[in-house]
Amino acid sequence: MRAAGLRALCLSFPAAGEEFPFGPETSVFKVGGKMFALAALEARPLTVNLKCDPEDALRLRAAHPEAVVPGWHMNKRHWNTVTVSALPERLVRELVEDSYDLVVAGLPRAERLRLDRP
Repeated sequence: MRAAGLRALCLSFPAAGEEFPFGPETSVFKVGGKMFALAALEARPLTVNLKCDPEDALRLRAAHPEAVVPGWHMNKRHWNTVTVSALPERLVRELVEDSYDLVVAGLPRAERLRLDRP
């Protein structure tokens, strides 16, 4: 997956948006005002910070130590930094969707219903 594909994937979810609070080189993808992905899309290798269940985060880091590490400049318990090119595209898609779903789950019920994700 390339940067354009990652960006398109992140923006494909309901009510997802892209912001640049850390400067023009860092894309922050949010839903309901909460971040679910952060990436420097021009960086090589392409990496993305994704929210993750703490137990799943540990499992993923153990299974893919070359591609999944504790989130850089993030809460290491809840965030992973994923090297996109080092994982199958299907797995990257699942990790991005899981991150989005975790953030949506923390939104108020009315907003979750509006997003059709109870």
